[in-house]
Amino acid sequence: MNDMFRTEERALSNKKKLRPHQAKAIDMIRSLLGQGLRRVVCQGPCGFGKTLVASKIIEMALAKGNRVIFTAPAISLIDQTVEAFEAEGITGIGVMQAKHPRTDAMARVQIASVQTLARRDIPQAALMVIDECHLRAKIVEQLMDTRPDVFFIGLSATPWATGMGLRWQGLAIPITMQELIDQGFLSKFTAYAPDVPDLKGVRTIGGDYAEDQLAQVMGDAKLVGSVVETWLAQGENRPTLCFAVNRAHAALLQAQFERAGVASGYVDANTDLVERRLINRRFRAGDIKVICSVRTMTTGVDLPVSCIIDAAPTKSRILHIQKLGRGLRVNPGSEDLKILDHAGNSLRLGLVTDIHQETLNATPPGKKRPEERTAKLPSPCVVCGVVHTGLICPGCGRERKAVSRVESAAGQLVEITGKAKAPTMAEKQQWYSMLLTVRRDRGRSSGWLAHTYRERFGVWPRGMDDVMLPPSADVWNYVKSKDIRFAKRRDTDVSYQNHSGG
Repeated sequence: MNDMFRTEERALSNKKKLRPHQAKAIDMIRSLLGQGLRRVVCQGPCGFGKTLVASKIIEMALAKGNRVIFTAPAISLIDQTVEAFEAEGITGIGVMQAKHPRTDAMARVQIASVQTLARRDIPQAALMVIDECHLRAKIVEQLMDTRPDVFFIGLSATPWATGMGLRWQGLAIPITMQELIDQGFLSKFTAYAPDVPDLKGVRTIGGDYAEDQLAQVMGDAKLVGSVVETWLAQGENRPTLCFAVNRAHAALLQAQFERAGVASGYVDANTDLVERRLINRRFRAGDIKVICSVRTMTTGVDLPVSCIIDAAPTKSRILHIQKLGRGLRVNPGSEDLKILDHAGNSLRLGLVTDIHQETLNATPPGKKRPEERTAKLPSPCVVCGVVHTGLICPGCGRERKAVSRVESAAGQLVEITGKAKAPTMAEKQQWYSMLLTVRRDRGRSSGWLAHTYRERFGVWPRGMDDVMLPPSADVWNYVKSKDIRFAKRRDTDVSYQNHSGG
Protein backbone atom coordinates (compact mmCIF):
# COMPACT_ATOMS: atom_id res chain seq x y z
CA MET A 1 0.00 0.00 0.00
CA ASN A 2 2.99 2.31 0.02
CA ASP A 3 1.96 3.23 -3.54
CA MET A 4 -0.53 5.64 -1.91
CA PHE A 5 2.04 8.34 -2.60
CA ARG A 6 3.27 7.14 -6.01
CA THR A 7 2.35 9.90 -8.44
CA GLU A 8 3.82 11.55 -11.47
CA GLU A 9 6.76 13.91 -10.98
CA ARG A 10 4.41 16.81 -11.66
CA ALA A 11 3.01 16.28 -8.15
CA LEU A 12 6.21 17.79 -6.79
CA SER A 13 6.15 20.90 -8.99
CA ASN A 14 3.71 23.22 -7.24
CA LYS A 15 4.22 26.84 -6.22
CA LYS A 16 6.79 26.02 -3.57
CA LYS A 17 9.67 23.76 -4.43
CA LEU A 18 10.59 21.19 -1.83
CA ARG A 19 13.89 21.79 -0.11
CA PRO A 20 16.25 18.81 0.01
CA HIS A 21 15.38 17.96 3.61
CA GLN A 22 11.65 18.12 2.84
CA ALA A 23 11.99 15.82 -0.16
CA LYS A 24 14.10 13.51 2.02
CA ALA A 25 11.33 13.47 4.63
CA ILE A 26 8.77 12.27 2.08
CA ASP A 27 11.18 9.62 0.81
CA MET A 28 11.81 8.38 4.34
CA ILE A 29 8.08 8.23 5.11
CA ARG A 30 7.43 6.26 1.92
CA SER A 31 10.28 3.91 2.80
CA LEU A 32 8.84 3.19 6.24
CA LEU A 33 5.38 2.60 4.80
CA GLY A 34 6.98 0.33 2.22
CA GLN A 35 8.25 -1.80 5.10
CA GLY A 36 4.64 -2.50 6.09
CA LEU A 37 4.29 0.15 8.78
CA ARG A 38 1.02 2.09 8.98
CA ARG A 39 1.72 4.65 11.73
CA VAL A 40 4.80 6.73 11.01
CA VAL A 41 6.12 9.91 12.65
CA CYS A 42 8.24 12.54 10.89
CA GLN A 43 10.37 14.72 13.16
CA GLY A 44 10.64 18.20 11.72
CA PRO A 45 12.16 20.99 13.82
CA CYS A 46 10.62 24.45 13.86
CA GLY A 47 11.21 26.02 10.44
CA PHE A 48 11.43 22.59 8.82
CA GLY A 49 8.32 23.25 6.71
CA LYS A 50 5.91 20.64 8.07
CA THR A 51 2.87 22.25 6.45
CA LEU A 52 4.47 22.12 3.01
CA VAL A 53 5.46 18.47 3.51
CA ALA A 54 1.92 17.69 4.65
CA SER A 55 0.43 19.42 1.61
CA LYS A 56 2.63 17.37 -0.75
CA ILE A 57 1.69 14.14 1.00
CA ILE A 58 -2.01 15.03 0.81
CA GLU A 59 -1.69 15.94 -2.85
CA MET A 60 -0.14 12.56 -3.60
CA ALA A 61 -2.89 10.75 -1.68
CA LEU A 62 -5.58 12.67 -3.57
CA ALA A 63 -3.96 11.79 -6.87
CA LYS A 64 -4.51 8.12 -5.98
CA GLY A 65 -8.21 8.76 -5.25
CA ASN A 66 -7.86 8.62 -1.46
CA ARG A 67 -9.66 10.72 1.13
CA VAL A 68 -7.62 12.51 3.81
CA ILE A 69 -8.19 13.92 7.29
CA PHE A 70 -5.72 16.46 8.66
CA THR A 71 -5.85 17.30 12.37
CA ALA A 72 -4.46 20.50 13.93
CA PRO A 73 -3.71 20.83 17.65
CA ALA A 74 -5.98 23.86 18.13
CA ILE A 75 -9.05 25.46 16.56
CA SER A 76 -7.12 28.72 16.12
CA LEU A 77 -4.87 26.98 13.57
CA ILE A 78 -7.62 25.70 11.29
CA ASP A 79 -8.01 28.72 8.99
CA GLN A 80 -4.28 29.24 8.45
CA THR A 81 -3.96 25.54 7.58
CA VAL A 82 -6.72 25.86 4.98
CA GLU A 83 -4.99 28.92 3.50
CA ALA A 84 -1.63 27.14 3.40
CA PHE A 85 -3.06 24.07 1.65
CA GLU A 86 -4.97 26.14 -0.90
CA ALA A 87 -1.81 28.13 -1.62
CA GLU A 88 -0.27 24.82 -2.70
CA GLY A 89 -3.14 24.11 -5.09
CA ILE A 90 -5.15 21.70 -2.93
CA THR A 91 -8.89 22.11 -3.55
CA GLY A 92 -12.00 20.43 -2.19
CA ILE A 93 -11.22 21.21 1.46
CA GLY A 94 -13.86 20.90 4.15
CA VAL A 95 -13.62 21.97 7.77
CA MET A 96 -15.07 19.94 10.62
CA GLN A 97 -16.09 22.70 13.01
CA ALA A 98 -19.45 24.01 14.16
CA LYS A 99 -20.84 26.78 11.91
CA HIS A 100 -17.61 27.06 9.97
CA PRO A 101 -18.27 28.50 6.48
CA ARG A 102 -16.07 25.81 4.94
CA THR A 103 -18.11 22.91 6.34
CA ASP A 104 -18.50 20.32 3.56
CA ALA A 105 -19.00 16.70 4.54
CA MET A 106 -18.40 15.59 0.92
CA ALA A 107 -14.97 17.23 0.58
CA ARG A 108 -12.15 14.77 0.03
CA VAL A 109 -9.87 16.64 2.44
CA GLN A 110 -11.23 17.31 5.91
CA ILE A 111 -9.41 19.59 8.37
CA ALA A 112 -10.29 19.50 12.05
CA SER A 113 -8.84 20.26 15.44
CA VAL A 114 -8.37 17.24 17.67
CA GLN A 115 -10.86 18.80 20.10
CA THR A 116 -13.55 18.99 17.41
CA LEU A 117 -12.72 15.52 16.10
CA ALA A 118 -13.65 14.03 19.46
CA ARG A 119 -17.18 15.49 19.19
CA ARG A 120 -18.01 14.61 15.57
CA ASP A 121 -18.88 11.65 13.43
CA ILE A 122 -15.58 11.04 11.71
CA PRO A 123 -15.79 10.26 7.98
CA GLN A 124 -13.89 7.44 6.36
CA ALA A 125 -10.43 8.24 5.03
CA ALA A 126 -7.45 6.27 3.82
CA LEU A 127 -4.95 8.67 5.38
CA MET A 128 -4.85 10.75 8.54
CA VAL A 129 -2.14 13.37 9.03
CA ILE A 130 -1.71 14.34 12.69
CA ASP A 131 0.06 17.63 13.35
CA GLU A 132 1.87 17.98 16.72
CA CYS A 133 1.33 14.28 17.28
CA HIS A 134 3.44 14.33 20.47
CA LEU A 135 0.36 15.78 22.23
CA ARG A 136 -1.15 12.26 22.06
CA ALA A 137 -4.83 13.06 21.57
CA LYS A 138 -7.06 10.30 22.93
CA ILE A 139 -9.37 10.39 19.89
CA VAL A 140 -6.43 9.78 17.54
CA GLU A 141 -5.31 6.72 19.49
CA GLN A 142 -8.88 5.41 19.51
CA LEU A 143 -8.98 5.75 15.73
CA MET A 144 -5.72 3.82 15.49
CA ASP A 145 -7.41 0.99 17.38
CA THR A 146 -10.70 1.03 15.47
CA ARG A 147 -9.34 1.73 11.97
CA PRO A 148 -6.33 -0.57 11.51
CA ASP A 149 -6.37 -0.15 7.71
CA VAL A 150 -5.89 3.62 7.83
CA PHE A 151 -2.43 5.12 7.34
CA PHE A 152 -1.41 7.60 10.05
CA ILE A 153 1.41 10.10 9.53
CA GLY A 154 2.41 12.17 12.55
CA LEU A 155 4.30 15.46 12.39
CA SER A 156 6.21 16.93 15.32
CA ALA A 157 9.34 18.85 16.18
CA THR A 158 9.53 16.93 19.45
CA PRO A 159 8.10 13.38 19.13
CA TRP A 160 9.41 12.36 22.54
CA ALA A 161 6.25 11.98 24.61
CA THR A 162 6.14 9.03 26.97
CA GLY A 163 4.53 5.97 25.40
CA MET A 164 4.43 7.26 21.80
CA GLY A 165 6.29 4.17 20.64
CA LEU A 166 3.44 1.97 21.88
CA ARG A 167 1.18 3.44 19.18
CA TRP A 168 3.46 4.79 16.47
CA GLN A 169 5.64 2.28 14.64
CA GLY A 170 8.42 4.26 12.98
CA LEU A 171 10.32 7.55 13.18
CA ALA A 172 11.81 9.52 10.28
CA ILE A 173 14.45 12.15 11.12
CA PRO A 174 15.42 13.82 7.83
CA ILE A 175 17.36 16.70 9.44
CA THR A 176 18.31 18.08 12.86
CA MET A 177 17.84 21.56 14.25
CA GLN A 178 21.59 22.20 14.23
CA GLU A 179 21.77 21.19 10.56
CA LEU A 180 18.93 23.60 9.73
CA ILE A 181 20.84 26.37 11.51
CA ASP A 182 24.09 25.48 9.73
CA GLN A 183 22.31 25.57 6.35
CA GLY A 184 20.74 28.96 7.09
CA PHE A 185 17.13 27.76 7.34
CA LEU A 186 16.96 28.62 11.05
CA SER A 187 18.44 31.48 13.05
CA LYS A 188 21.60 31.26 15.04
CA PHE A 189 20.88 31.98 18.69
CA THR A 190 22.55 33.23 21.85
CA ALA A 191 21.18 32.20 25.23
CA TYR A 192 21.60 34.06 28.52
CA ALA A 193 20.53 32.87 31.97
CA PRO A 194 20.11 35.92 34.23
CA ASP A 195 18.71 35.63 37.77
CA VAL A 196 17.93 31.90 37.68
CA PRO A 197 15.25 31.16 40.32
CA ASP A 198 15.68 28.77 43.24
CA LEU A 199 13.20 25.94 42.64
CA LYS A 200 14.33 23.57 45.39
CA GLY A 201 11.07 23.87 47.32
CA VAL A 202 8.75 23.56 44.31
CA ARG A 203 7.04 20.16 44.20
CA THR A 204 6.44 18.12 41.05
CA ILE A 205 2.98 17.16 39.80
CA GLY A 206 2.50 15.04 36.68
CA GLY A 207 6.17 15.25 35.79
CA ASP A 208 6.41 19.05 35.88
CA TYR A 209 6.63 21.83 38.44
CA ALA A 210 3.45 22.57 40.41
CA GLU A 211 1.97 25.70 38.86
CA ASP A 212 0.80 27.33 42.08
CA GLN A 213 4.21 27.19 43.76
CA LEU A 214 5.99 28.02 40.52
CA ALA A 215 3.83 31.11 40.02
CA GLN A 216 4.62 32.23 43.55
CA VAL A 217 8.38 31.92 42.94
CA MET A 218 8.38 33.53 39.51
CA GLY A 219 5.89 36.23 40.55
CA ASP A 220 8.32 37.63 43.11
CA ALA A 221 8.64 41.37 42.56
CA LYS A 222 12.42 41.16 42.26
CA LEU A 223 12.27 38.48 39.54
CA VAL A 224 9.49 40.24 37.63
CA GLY A 225 11.48 43.46 37.78
CA SER A 226 14.58 41.63 36.57
CA VAL A 227 12.71 40.33 33.50
CA VAL A 228 11.83 43.86 32.41
CA GLU A 229 15.18 45.39 33.39
CA THR A 230 17.13 42.69 31.55
CA TRP A 231 15.06 43.16 28.40
CA LEU A 232 15.57 46.93 28.53
CA ALA A 233 19.32 46.38 28.90
CA GLN A 234 19.83 43.46 26.51
CA GLY A 235 16.66 43.00 24.45
CA GLU A 236 17.77 45.60 21.88
CA ASN A 237 14.11 46.57 21.35
CA ARG A 238 13.63 43.31 19.43
CA PRO A 239 10.16 41.85 18.74
CA THR A 240 9.77 39.52 21.70
CA LEU A 241 7.65 36.65 23.00
CA CYS A 242 7.55 36.33 26.78
CA PHE A 243 6.42 33.01 28.28
CA ALA A 244 4.90 33.12 31.76
CA VAL A 245 3.82 30.51 34.31
CA ASN A 246 0.09 31.28 34.33
CA ARG A 247 -2.41 34.00 33.40
CA ALA A 248 -1.77 36.09 36.50
CA HIS A 249 1.98 35.95 35.96
CA ALA A 250 1.63 36.88 32.27
CA ALA A 251 -0.66 39.80 33.14
CA LEU A 252 1.80 40.98 35.80
CA LEU A 253 4.69 40.89 33.34
CA GLN A 254 2.66 42.76 30.73
CA ALA A 255 1.76 45.42 33.29
CA GLN A 256 5.43 45.82 34.25
CA PHE A 257 6.46 46.23 30.61
CA GLU A 258 3.74 48.82 30.08
CA ARG A 259 4.82 50.65 33.24
CA ALA A 260 8.35 50.77 31.81
CA GLY A 261 7.01 52.35 28.62
CA VAL A 262 7.21 49.19 26.48
CA ALA A 263 4.08 48.53 24.40
CA SER A 264 3.05 44.95 25.04
CA GLY A 265 0.22 42.51 24.44
CA TYR A 266 -1.32 39.60 26.32
CA VAL A 267 -2.47 36.26 24.87
CA ASP A 268 -3.80 33.13 26.54
CA ALA A 269 -5.93 30.18 25.48
CA ASN A 270 -9.11 32.24 25.93
CA THR A 271 -8.01 35.12 23.68
CA ASP A 272 -10.45 35.08 20.77
CA LEU A 273 -9.29 34.83 17.16
CA VAL A 274 -10.15 38.44 16.30
CA GLU A 275 -8.15 39.88 19.19
CA ARG A 276 -5.27 37.50 18.53
CA ARG A 277 -5.11 38.63 14.90
CA LEU A 278 -5.17 42.27 15.98
CA ILE A 279 -2.29 41.69 18.41
CA ASN A 280 -0.34 39.83 15.74
CA ARG A 281 -0.92 42.65 13.25
CA ARG A 282 0.27 45.27 15.74
CA PHE A 283 3.28 43.09 16.59
CA ARG A 284 4.25 42.79 12.93
CA ALA A 285 3.89 46.54 12.51
CA GLY A 286 6.12 47.20 15.51
CA ASP A 287 3.36 48.86 17.54
CA ILE A 288 3.73 46.09 20.13
CA LYS A 289 7.22 44.97 21.12
CA VAL A 290 6.46 42.21 23.62
CA ILE A 291 3.67 39.62 23.75
CA CYS A 292 3.24 37.99 27.16
CA SER A 293 1.56 34.60 26.96
CA VAL A 294 0.89 31.29 28.66
CA ARG A 295 1.89 28.30 26.49
CA THR A 296 -0.67 29.08 23.82
CA MET A 297 2.01 30.74 21.64
CA THR A 298 4.16 27.60 21.57
CA THR A 299 2.70 26.12 18.36
CA GLY A 300 1.50 27.46 15.03
CA VAL A 301 3.12 30.86 15.54
CA ASP A 302 4.59 32.53 12.47
CA LEU A 303 5.64 35.94 13.76
CA PRO A 304 8.92 37.85 13.21
CA VAL A 305 10.30 37.04 16.67
CA SER A 306 13.99 37.65 17.41
CA CYS A 307 13.94 37.57 21.22
CA ILE A 308 12.45 35.03 23.61
CA ILE A 309 11.94 35.71 27.30
CA ASP A 310 11.41 32.41 29.09
CA ALA A 311 10.06 33.07 32.57
CA ALA A 312 8.31 29.70 32.98
CA PRO A 313 10.51 26.93 34.41
CA THR A 314 9.70 23.43 33.19
CA LYS A 315 11.02 19.90 33.40
CA SER A 316 9.68 19.11 29.92
CA ARG A 317 12.23 19.06 27.11
CA ILE A 318 9.31 19.14 24.67
CA LEU A 319 7.87 22.37 26.07
CA HIS A 320 11.36 23.89 26.37
CA ILE A 321 12.06 23.36 22.67
CA GLN A 322 8.56 24.34 21.54
CA LYS A 323 8.88 27.70 23.30
CA LEU A 324 12.30 28.62 22.01
CA GLY A 325 11.45 27.34 18.55
CA ARG A 326 9.05 30.28 18.13
CA GLY A 327 12.04 32.56 17.62
CA LEU A 328 14.23 30.38 15.42
CA ARG A 329 12.71 31.34 12.09
CA VAL A 330 14.93 33.59 10.00
CA ASN A 331 13.34 37.04 9.75
CA PRO A 332 14.59 39.88 7.52
CA GLY A 333 16.50 42.39 9.63
CA SER A 334 16.93 40.05 12.60
CA GLU A 335 18.59 36.88 11.42
CA ASP A 336 19.58 35.80 14.93
CA LEU A 337 17.68 34.98 18.12
CA LYS A 338 18.43 36.24 21.62
CA ILE A 339 17.16 34.04 24.46
CA LEU A 340 16.76 35.58 27.94
CA ASP A 341 16.22 32.45 30.02
CA HIS A 342 15.03 33.67 33.42
CA ALA A 343 13.64 30.18 34.05
CA GLY A 344 17.02 28.44 33.87
CA ASN A 345 15.59 25.84 31.50
CA SER A 346 18.65 25.87 29.23
CA LEU A 347 20.89 25.15 32.22
CA ARG A 348 18.73 22.26 33.49
CA LEU A 349 17.62 20.72 30.20
CA GLY A 350 20.30 21.81 27.71
CA LEU A 351 20.56 24.01 24.67
CA VAL A 352 17.86 23.26 22.09
CA THR A 353 20.44 22.07 19.57
CA ASP A 354 21.85 19.53 22.02
CA ILE A 355 18.55 17.83 22.88
CA HIS A 356 17.91 14.88 20.60
CA GLN A 357 16.25 11.47 20.61
CA GLU A 358 16.66 8.82 17.94
CA THR A 359 13.72 6.58 18.84
CA LEU A 360 10.12 6.83 20.01
CA ASN A 361 9.61 6.26 23.72
CA ALA A 362 7.81 2.98 24.48
CA THR A 363 7.41 3.16 28.26
CA PRO A 364 4.23 1.26 29.25
CA PRO A 365 1.57 3.01 31.38
CA GLY A 366 2.41 2.91 35.07
CA LYS A 367 6.11 2.36 34.46
CA LYS A 368 8.73 4.99 35.23
CA ARG A 369 10.32 6.48 32.16
CA PRO A 370 14.10 6.09 32.03
CA GLU A 371 15.82 9.39 32.74
CA GLU A 372 17.11 11.02 29.57
CA ARG A 373 19.73 13.74 29.73
CA THR A 374 21.47 15.93 27.23
CA ALA A 375 25.02 14.70 26.63
CA LYS A 376 26.47 17.86 28.17
CA LEU A 377 24.65 20.59 30.04
CA PRO A 378 25.75 24.17 29.39
CA SER A 379 26.84 26.82 31.86
CA PRO A 380 26.98 30.61 31.60
CA CYS A 381 30.17 32.47 30.77
CA VAL A 382 31.39 34.29 33.88
CA VAL A 383 32.22 37.37 31.81
CA CYS A 384 29.34 37.95 29.38
CA GLY A 385 26.70 35.48 30.61
CA VAL A 386 26.30 33.57 27.32
CA VAL A 387 25.19 29.98 27.98
CA HIS A 388 27.38 27.45 26.17
CA THR A 389 29.02 24.02 26.44
CA GLY A 390 32.36 24.56 24.71
CA LEU A 391 35.73 25.74 25.94
CA ILE A 392 35.53 29.05 24.05
CA CYS A 393 32.61 31.38 24.78
CA PRO A 394 30.81 32.27 21.52
CA GLY A 395 29.82 35.63 23.02
CA CYS A 396 33.12 37.14 24.14
CA GLY A 397 35.74 34.57 23.18
CA ARG A 398 36.81 33.86 26.76
CA GLU A 399 38.41 30.46 27.28
CA ARG A 400 37.19 28.37 30.17
CA LYS A 401 39.97 27.67 32.65
CA ALA A 402 40.42 24.59 34.78
CA VAL A 403 39.36 25.49 38.31
CA SER A 404 41.35 24.21 41.25
CA ARG A 405 39.29 22.83 44.11
CA VAL A 406 41.72 24.31 46.64
CA GLU A 407 42.57 27.99 47.14
CA SER A 408 45.27 29.68 49.19
CA ALA A 409 43.97 32.03 51.89
CA ALA A 410 46.20 33.92 54.29
CA GLY A 411 48.89 31.24 54.27
CA GLN A 412 46.53 28.30 54.80
CA LEU A 413 44.67 25.94 52.51
CA VAL A 414 40.92 26.39 52.26
CA GLU A 415 38.93 23.63 50.53
CA ILE A 416 35.97 24.54 48.38
CA THR A 417 33.40 22.04 49.60
CA GLY A 418 30.75 22.61 46.94
CA LYS A 419 28.07 23.23 49.55
CA ALA A 420 25.22 25.52 48.52
CA LYS A 421 26.50 28.44 50.61
CA ALA A 422 30.04 28.31 49.23
CA PRO A 423 30.52 30.83 46.39
CA THR A 424 31.51 29.36 43.05
CA MET A 425 34.44 30.53 40.98
CA ALA A 426 31.95 31.94 38.50
CA GLU A 427 30.36 34.05 41.24
CA LYS A 428 33.79 35.22 42.40
CA GLN A 429 34.80 36.17 38.86
CA GLN A 430 31.56 38.09 38.48
CA TRP A 431 32.22 40.05 41.68
CA TYR A 432 35.81 40.71 40.65
CA SER A 433 34.68 42.00 37.24
CA MET A 434 32.13 44.31 38.89
CA LEU A 435 34.68 45.57 41.41
CA LEU A 436 36.98 46.41 38.49
CA THR A 437 34.29 48.77 37.21
CA VAL A 438 33.81 50.33 40.65
CA ARG A 439 37.57 50.86 40.95
CA ARG A 440 37.63 52.64 37.59
CA ASP A 441 34.55 54.77 38.22
CA ARG A 442 35.50 55.71 41.80
CA GLY A 443 39.22 56.13 41.14
CA ARG A 444 40.19 53.40 43.61
CA SER A 445 43.55 51.62 43.72
CA SER A 446 44.46 48.04 42.86
CA GLY A 447 45.11 47.50 46.55
CA TRP A 448 41.55 48.59 47.36
CA LEU A 449 40.24 46.08 44.83
CA ALA A 450 42.31 43.21 46.22
CA HIS A 451 41.43 43.93 49.85
CA THR A 452 37.72 44.39 49.07
CA TYR A 453 37.68 41.04 47.27
CA ARG A 454 39.54 39.39 50.19
CA GLU A 455 37.07 40.84 52.70
CA ARG A 456 34.19 39.43 50.67
CA PHE A 457 35.56 35.92 49.97
CA GLY A 458 38.39 35.38 52.46
CA VAL A 459 41.01 34.82 49.75
CA TRP A 460 43.09 37.03 47.50
CA PRO A 461 41.92 37.37 43.86
CA ARG A 462 44.16 34.97 41.98
CA GLY A 463 43.63 33.73 38.41
CA MET A 464 40.89 36.23 37.67
CA ASP A 465 40.20 37.74 34.25
CA ASP A 466 40.52 41.54 34.04
CA VAL A 467 37.18 42.01 32.32
CA MET A 468 34.77 44.62 33.63
CA LEU A 469 31.03 44.12 34.20
CA PRO A 470 28.35 46.62 35.29
CA PRO A 471 28.08 46.42 39.10
CA SER A 472 24.96 44.82 40.53
CA ALA A 473 22.95 46.30 43.39
CA ASP A 474 24.58 43.80 45.77
CA VAL A 475 28.07 44.94 44.79
CA TRP A 476 27.19 48.62 45.10
CA ASN A 477 25.61 48.00 48.50
CA TYR A 478 28.66 46.07 49.67
CA VAL A 479 31.02 48.86 48.55
CA LYS A 480 28.77 51.50 50.12
CA SER A 481 28.69 49.58 53.40
CA LYS A 482 32.49 49.24 53.31
CA ASP A 483 32.87 52.98 52.70
CA ILE A 484 30.53 53.78 55.60
CA ARG A 485 32.50 51.51 57.93
CA PHE A 486 35.72 53.15 56.81
CA ALA A 487 34.27 56.65 57.30
CA LYS A 488 33.06 55.78 60.80
CA ARG A 489 36.47 54.41 61.76
CA ARG A 490 38.15 57.52 60.40
CA ASP A 491 35.79 59.81 62.30
CA THR A 492 36.39 57.82 65.45
CA ASP A 493 40.16 58.03 65.01
CA VAL A 494 40.03 61.79 64.35
CA SER A 495 37.78 62.32 67.36
CA TYR A 496 40.14 60.29 69.56
CA GLN A 497 43.20 62.20 68.32
CA ASN A 498 41.51 65.55 68.91
CA HIS A 499 40.43 64.46 72.34
CA SER A 500 43.90 63.19 73.20
CA GLY A 501 45.52 66.34 71.90
CA GLY A 502 43.21 68.53 73.98
